[in-house]
Amino acid sequence: MAHHQLDELDKKILKLIIENARIPFLEVARECNVSGAAIHQRIQKLTNLGVIKGSEFIIDNTKMGYETCAYMGLFLKSSGQFTEVTEALKKIPEVVECHYTTGQYDLFIKIYAKNNQHLLNIIHTKLQLLGLARTESLISFKETFKRQIPIFFDEEYDTDKKE
Repeated sequence: MAHHQLDELDKKILKLIIENARIPFLEVARECNVSGAAIHQRIQKLTNLGVIKGSEFIIDNTKMGYETCAYMGLFLKSSGQFTEVTEALKKIPEVVECHYTTGQYDLFIKIYAKNNQHLLNIIHTKLQLLGLARTESLISFKETFKRQIPIFFDEEYDTDKKE
């Protein structure tokens, strides 16, 4: 996967918009001491490069009635099922993430359910129909934090430095 060389202005812009995705471009421009047009062009460049993959509103799942968050390791009967199973998982609205993994699981998913009974219903009526060998579930009691990968400036952190 290609890495993109970001200059200090790109990093400062990213740091600001990660902290507040709704920050006006003109405020970013003031913070960066450049024009609003320059910020707009930089954001467009970062979007075109795939560094920025859009913006989103974060919904509080519990306030929407989804009080159970579970992580599930899925074991496939055969490696030929990956495409079929991932496509089927996309059709289950309660499944919000799906990852190919190393280790014991073939796939690892994150799922939201209204409660434990609803989760059990999803497992029995939706997941078992996918022809899985088996599943393992972990229920999250509470998300303690979630964040984006940090944006470091060269002087703050450099993984290539030799000590």
